[in-house]
Amino acid sequence: MTIPSRVTDSSMSHRMLGDLQRTMARGQKLQGQISSGKLLSKPSDSPTGTVSSLQLRGELRATQQYTRNADDGVGWLGTIQDKLGAASSQIIRVRDLTVQGLNAASGDDGARDALKYEIDNIRQSLIGDANTKYMGRPVFGGTTPGDVAFDDTGKYVGNTAETTRTVGPNAKVRIESNGVDAFGANDSDTQLFTVLSDISKALDDNDHEALDDALGRLDSAHDLLKSTLSDVGARYNRITQMKQSADDHLLSVTSQLSDIEDVDLPKAIMELQIQQTSYQAALAASAKVIQPSLIDFLR
Repeated sequence: MTIPSRVTDSSMSHRMLGDLQRTMARGQKLQGQISSGKLLSKPSDSPTGTVSSLQLRGELRATQQYTRNADDGVGWLGTIQDKLGAASSQIIRVRDLTVQGLNAASGDDGARDALKYEIDNIRQSLIGDANTKYMGRPVFGGTTPGDVAFDDTGKYVGNTAETTRTVGPNAKVRIESNGVDAFGANDSDTQLFTVLSDISKALDDNDHEALDDALGRLDSAHDLLKSTLSDVGARYNRITQMKQSADDHLLSVTSQLSDIEDVDLPKAIMELQIQQTSYQAALAASAKVIQPSLIDFLR
């Protein structure tokens, strides 16, 4: 035999107040989500969602760093690529001038002086290009702390240490090209600035044999520069592709994070309206249930 539980006015009031409090709490939670635009305000809102959110945020920060590193690498390699391309054009001009010097008549001192003057100016211009800086560092100086990669005489004063940037998981790309790679070693007879000095001296001395030898060494120096330019171009393409990959991944992770953290505003607004209607109905029902009192019975 089931013993019926006793329902009193006090128990009814407590239960109704508890129901109203829970309804208000749900409404307050929805209101907070709408005002902040976020589903998660504390871990207890969704423990699994919180774990996923933390993992995605870590991945997001890592990907953003990869993007910044790639941007820096693109700036370095783009600068180097432009300067080496311009230097290649200048070397072609020097070769043309050297051939003109070989074809010049022995007694034509004025023509040789003009050729020598132009080659000397090209050499100084190339030394200036070889000391080009990016973000305050010479791009052909390796990791040198100095302000220049080459001194005024064309001697390399940098080092051959490599500078790399991490642009993806386990993906590093070298972002510089030192002066030895691009213009030759100081003790090499094919070092570009040494060859240019020798060409200038051969023109001044009217030494066709030395000029012909310097022309061959100039071609070797140009081959080295073109090889370096090709390598820089390949690295530039790779880092550009890695940057695009990082950007795409960034969009993907951001979208996943939004699905977990961001509130669906139309849905939340509709639920809030339903909650408000439910609360008003609960208030009306409660008022009718607890309306009778001792005064009402004494009337």
